[in-house]
This record gives sequence, C-alpha cells and structure tokens, in this order.
Amino acid sequence: MEDLLKKESVKRVNNFIKQFDSSLEIIMLDKTARTAKDAATALNCEVGAIVKSLVLRADNGFLICLVAGDKRCSLNKLKKLIGKKDVCMADAEQVKSQTGFSIGGVAPVAYLNKLEVLIDNSLGRFKDVFSAAGHPNCIFKIGYSQLIKITNGSEKEITE
Repeated sequence: MEDLLKKESVKRVNNFIKQFDSSLEIIMLDKTARTAKDAATALNCEVGAIVKSLVLRADNGFLICLVAGDKRCSLNKLKKLIGKKDVCMADAEQVKSQTGFSIGGVAPVAYLNKLEVLIDNSLGRFKDVFSAAGHPNCIFKIGYSQLIKITNGSEKEITE
C-alpha cells in the first residue's frame, strides 16, 4: 500500500493539497473506491459525501463536474448553463489526457490541463466530503468550503 504514495498521479495530488493546506492527507484504503458506493462503504459514510469527479467534453473543450455520489449529473442542465450544444462524458483516453488520472481515481485537483470546474451545490449538505486522490485506493477528506477554494470551482445546480 505504501507504494501507492509513490505513484506519480498520487504524488501530484498530495503536493497540490499540501500546498493548499498542510493538514490535508491522502488516505489509502484496503478496498477500492472506484465507485462512490465502494468509497462510501470503505469509509463508512453517506454515498452523497463522496465527490465524483466527472470529465465532460463540451463542444471542442473539456470541463470537470464535481458531483455528490448519490446524484447524477444532468447533461441538459449543463448544456443550458454553459451554453454548449454538444456535451457528453469524456472517454477513458480523453479523461487520462486531460487530467492525468485514470477513471476511478480522478481527483478534483492537480489536472494536467487547466479545466473549468463546476461543483454540484448539493454537496453543500456535507461539512466534509471525500474525493479521489489519483488512484482508486486513495482518497482525501476536505471541507466542502475548502473544496470550492482549492478547485476554484463554481457552485451550480448541475444534477437531475
């Protein structure tokens, strides 16, 4: 498990969160947190407190939507909100090339490319939330208000 902290993607997230707040720490899980349900089970928390980092293609660009684990991102709301016609989930190759992370371990920070971040306002139900940290077995806990600051994201109603 210790070797996970040596993975480039996990190191990138760790460096990013430590620069923001030195008290933030990556937690390594024995079980995978590839899905929100898996993460909630491993952490013994509500599924809604898990942040799903979704990479979407919008026309010719990409953006990230941070969505509560118990919600679904609404592509129709998103299209109206950002004023783009062609909005869809990015494929695994696009996710990796835009963020530097593989699906299941996409962190809300430390992307390879600068991406706009939209945050599901229903995450505000929770004081603290849990996000992937560059690998399906690595997560970090962060306050909801800190998540907004660290991602420079915009709070929006983006779920169904």
